[in-house]
Amino acid sequence: MKAKTKKFWNPISATVMIATSSICITLYYFDLVNSQQLAFLLLTCLLVARSIHIADQWEKAVVLRMGKFRGLRGPGIFFIIPIIDQIDKYIDQRVRVTDFKAEQTLTKDTVPVNVDAVVYWTVWDVEKAALEVQEYERAIFYIAQTGLRDIIGKHELADILQEREKIAEDLQKVLDHNTNPWGITCQTVGIKDIIIPQVLADAMSKEAQAERERRARVILGTAETEIAHKFSEASERYKKNPVALHLRGMNMLFEGLKEKGSMVIVPSSALDSMNLGAVGGLVSLSKGNEEELSAQG
Repeated sequence: MKAKTKKFWNPISATVMIATSSICITLYYFDLVNSQQLAFLLLTCLLVARSIHIADQWEKAVVLRMGKFRGLRGPGIFFIIPIIDQIDKYIDQRVRVTDFKAEQTLTKDTVPVNVDAVVYWTVWDVEKAALEVQEYERAIFYIAQTGLRDIIGKHELADILQEREKIAEDLQKVLDHNTNPWGITCQTVGIKDIIIPQVLADAMSKEAQAERERRARVILGTAETEIAHKFSEASERYKKNPVALHLRGMNMLFEGLKEKGSMVIVPSSALDSMNLGAVGGLVSLSKGNEEELSAQG
C-alpha cells in the first residue's frame, strides 16, 4: 500500500460545494444576484469546499505551505488555506507488510538457495517519513532484499535451515538500523520458505536415510550386547542351581506343547540333563487320555 496523494474531493467538501452552488444558482434564477456576483459566489464556494479535508483514523496528512512543511493534520476533519496550502500525501500509520526474496543466492558453502521472507513495519514518525526519504516502501524492500542476501552469504546451508529465527532476528536488526532515521520501525521479520536445488534435496534425503539406518543398526547391536550379557548372567545362575534350570526347561516345553499342532525339537543332551524325556512322555500320555475320553463321549 503506497502513501496516498491528496484527495481532491471528500464527502463533506462535495456536499458543501453542491449545496452552496445550488443556493447561488437559485439566487441568480430569481434575479437576486447578477452574473458577476454569481461567478464570485461560485468561486467562493469552491474555495470553501476545497479548504475542507478529512483524514482517516489511521492516517496523517502532510501539509505544505508555499512548498514548505507546515505540519501534520488529522485524523478527522481539518481545514487548510486554499491555494496557499496543499496536502502532499496521506501517510498510513498501520502495520504493513512487505514480501521480498533472495533468488539464487550462494551460501557460505557455495550452495544456491531461494529464500522468501516477509517484514512487518510501521511508520512511527510521519514527519521523518515524509521529509527524509522519497519512496520509503521501495527503500524498505531493497534494504530487506540486500540484507537477506548478505546474511545468506555469511551462513552455511545447514545453519540457514536450522536457525531460521536467528537469521530473521539478524535481518530485523539490520532493517531497524537503516529505517529508524526515516521514522520507520521494522517490528518482525519472518522466513517463509527456503528452496534448495532438487539434486541437493535428494542427496540430503539419502544422507538422512543412511543416518537413520546407521542409528538403527547401532541400537540393534546394543540390544544384542545387552541380551548376551543377560544370557551370560542367567547361565551362571543356572550353573549353580540345577533345579532352576530344570524348572525353566519344563516351562519352555509346556509353553511349546500347549499350542495345538505344535512340534518342539529338543536336543538329546537337554533330555538327559533336565530329564525332559520323562516330562514329554507324561505330557503325551495326558494328551492321549484326553483324546480317548473325547472319543468315548
